[in-house]
Amino acid sequence: MFIIDGNNLLWAVDGTREGPSEITDVGLCRAVGGYLKQIGQTGEVIFDGTGPRDKSDFDNIDGVEVLFAGFGTDTDTVIEGKIDASTAPRSLTVVSSDRRLRKAARARRASSVKSEAFWAELQRELGKKRIAREPDGKKHGLSEGETEQWLEFFGIEE
Repeated sequence: MFIIDGNNLLWAVDGTREGPSEITDVGLCRAVGGYLKQIGQTGEVIFDGTGPRDKSDFDNIDGVEVLFAGFGTDTDTVIEGKIDASTAPRSLTVVSSDRRLRKAARARRASSVKSEAFWAELQRELGKKRIAREPDGKKHGLSEGETEQWLEFFGIEE
């Protein structure tokens, strides 16, 4: 399970981008969700504040749950609470370049990854071409028995 400091990752991504285009928080979450799905993991991306009034853009992003810290607290405090509350901290990977969070992760023996390194790995993984395995029937065609069954099913005589 990945716990990701969303604002910290946005800053890291913004620092690595070239040109005027910027990634949005929704775009970031979609990229993270795609990455986590591809590697067979799940995670949470946590942002400061309450987020936009309409959060529907964050709904249904596969592989990731998007949370907002809310008023009166911050992302770091929320993530520390999640690390402390975890019954299996060694299965956690905390993504942040914040020393406070990396120290909290180490204290519970959770993994931690700096945001820049995580983003680089995400881009590498999503850049890999996945070769879909074609079914044998597509390569070799139907067997004689299968062909006869379909002809009979459709009432076609040879």
